[in-house]
Amino acid sequence: MKGSAQAVDFMQRWLEGAQVQGKSPKTIEAYQRDVGGFLGFLSNYHGGDIGLNSLAGISVRDMRAWMAHERGRGLSARSLARALSAVKGFYGWLNVEQGVDNAAVASMRGPRVKPSLPRPVAKDDAREMLAMVDIQHKEAWVGARDMAVLLLLYGCGMRISEALGLNRADAPLPEVLRIIGKGGKERILPVLPVAREGVEAYLRACPHELPADGPLFIGVRGRRLGARAIQKLMLGLRGQLGLPASATPHALRHSFATHLLEAGGDLRSIQALLGHASLSSTQVYANLDQTRLMEIYNRSHPAAKGS
Repeated sequence: MKGSAQAVDFMQRWLEGAQVQGKSPKTIEAYQRDVGGFLGFLSNYHGGDIGLNSLAGISVRDMRAWMAHERGRGLSARSLARALSAVKGFYGWLNVEQGVDNAAVASMRGPRVKPSLPRPVAKDDAREMLAMVDIQHKEAWVGARDMAVLLLLYGCGMRISEALGLNRADAPLPEVLRIIGKGGKERILPVLPVAREGVEAYLRACPHELPADGPLFIGVRGRRLGARAIQKLMLGLRGQLGLPASATPHALRHSFATHLLEAGGDLRSIQALLGHASLSSTQVYANLDQTRLMEIYNRSHPAAKGS
């Protein structure tokens, strides 16, 4: 970032602090991209060096110009809101570490973002997918492995990174599993018997010796299984069953939450199972359930049909 060495140094120190706090590599990468883009814009916009005094003097007009620039290059409202949040986080660090208290940045409001409803896989489709997993590979142990992974995603609500992050020492899986999830947050997760049995079936079929300190799920070369393999599996199943592109590994986690709610689960319990820090993150499943209820009403109720 030409002419902005001091600003970049501040950003790097902020990012290092975020790493120490346990932020994920992807979060750090997003922070660097968003705040780096912001500093680059300021350097071009003002045509000079961006140092501490420049950062302290950023005005509402500057902020609006940056946001207009971002929208002009095609950034979505959601992405811009995320970028603004990163910039505010950076300025929060500047306030603590350098005494920069900029009201213009702190008061800036991002664009309104309409919450996107998750797109779960329907119950029947989920059953069909599970029924077809074992015929996707010639090697029976690979099919058993993939079945075990999908059962953890759909039956337990795990993130794919959480399932693939399990080690051999974690099996046999207990009835209740302690998971370290996103942002280093810990949660307690009940493990359905069918998921535990799926993992045991995989271990019985696996031809490789799995050391206790090594991965539970491995690829054909013996290394820890990557998310790409499960994404490829879901791609194949989507094509065979005629499912939409939204039927991804993460959609199975959405399905776990949605189907629990439909069966009478309460939001607080589902929040704990998913590991959401805020109930508002879980609330989208209630919104989805309400949306489906209205669709059924409009399609089925005699008054809605005009009879």
